[in-house]
Amino acid sequence: MIRWGIAGPGRMAAAMVADFPQVTNGTLVAVGSRSAARAEAFAAEHGIPRAHPSYEALVADPEVDAIYIATPHAQHTQIALAAIDAGKALLIEKAFTATVADTARILDAARSAGTFVMEAMWTRFNPGMTAIRDAVASGQIGQLRAVHGDLTAFRAYDPTDRLFDPAAGGGAVLDLGVYVISFAQHFLGMPDVVHGVGAHYPNGVEGEFSVLFGYADGRSAALTGGFTAYGPGRMMLLGTDGWIDVHPRFHRTPALTIWREKTPQELTFESGYHFEVIHAGECIAAGRSESPVMPWADTLAVQELMERVLAQVHPGR
Repeated sequence: MIRWGIAGPGRMAAAMVADFPQVTNGTLVAVGSRSAARAEAFAAEHGIPRAHPSYEALVADPEVDAIYIATPHAQHTQIALAAIDAGKALLIEKAFTATVADTARILDAARSAGTFVMEAMWTRFNPGMTAIRDAVASGQIGQLRAVHGDLTAFRAYDPTDRLFDPAAGGGAVLDLGVYVISFAQHFLGMPDVVHGVGAHYPNGVEGEFSVLFGYADGRSAALTGGFTAYGPGRMMLLGTDGWIDVHPRFHRTPALTIWREKTPQELTFESGYHFEVIHAGECIAAGRSESPVMPWADTLAVQELMERVLAQVHPGR
């Protein structure tokens, strides 16, 4: 049983904790925060045995084998490097970091230490995504030519919220774009052309984006997302012999329809955060340093794509 600690008692951590009872190879033993009061309140609410008043104390806990980092993006690097130095395995919430340079620093440290590190892209571990990968690999829709989709989640602008705070890595690209970009990269690989546009809130953080990926062989991805509108959050994979409609919200992968010759096959699936934690535990137990499903090369590629999109959405920044 892997003994897990959580760094950052926020919204994402609470969602993860709710699914933790379904983790078959791990147990949640500690939480850490920069605020002792927040750590203690979170531990009491969720029945976590130990609350640490700092991330340093959590990293130093000898009863913790692995840490799930659920702080804002900009805080990931410092915690991750300290944890790797202490020999802790890591599951780092997406976006992995706020910059390509910081992602490279973490991966280089993990490589040198032989420590397991994985981006918490939970979508990749849902059973529905396994079914999509199998359908594409087996040629059920022929040759995959395009990915189209969105992830929109309306949020009222609040400059005090970390979603809109530039210092915390706020903005639609790192928070929502990571899902659509990671999905397209997973199935199509690294594009040859990247075009990104977006619009900004008064404090300069982007509230919405649209991205077009182009490939030398003619394949493409058209992706959108943002806090400024409501939308389905669906994905479509278009092939030469059919297509796959990933039902809203696609990152949960609750259901999909495989279309061939206008004949639908609809499938439904369980989803949850526990699948990625179980997978991480299996990798740790096997002595792996990275996941074969969410490898370091993909994490770095997605971070590079987001940085390219941000450079176009914020010209001159």
